[in-house]
Amino acid sequence: MKLIAASLKRLALAVLTLILVVGTFAISTPTASADTVQIKMGADNGMLAFQPKEVTIKAGDTVEWVNNKLAPHNVVVEGNEELSHKQLLMAPGTTITSTFTEPGTYTYWCEPHRGAGMVGKVVVQ
Repeated sequence: MKLIAASLKRLALAVLTLILVVGTFAISTPTASADTVQIKMGADNGMLAFQPKEVTIKAGDTVEWVNNKLAPHNVVVEGNEELSHKQLLMAPGTTITSTFTEPGTYTYWCEPHRGAGMVGKVVVQ
């Protein structure tokens, strides 16, 4: 009987140790973090363009648009008021952000310069 009790105690201790090790590993394992991708509004060469024109990101990632050249600029995402920023940015270096949570292809443009071809695309996987 003492042998069985001692064996059960060792088994219980082994199980608790295993739970502790697995639990510690699960807690310390880093989760996938969201990324931020930067898009310039107005190309470095002075052209009315988004730079880069197209980006591919993961669901949950954020796009940060930076007012770079030839202001004013804004960002209107086709069919999505929540992701759009219609207020014109005037000062260089000003930023706006949108977090894309749903997979899909999102076309966006700068309202004042859409006719000049200032259009871009965000592909969310």
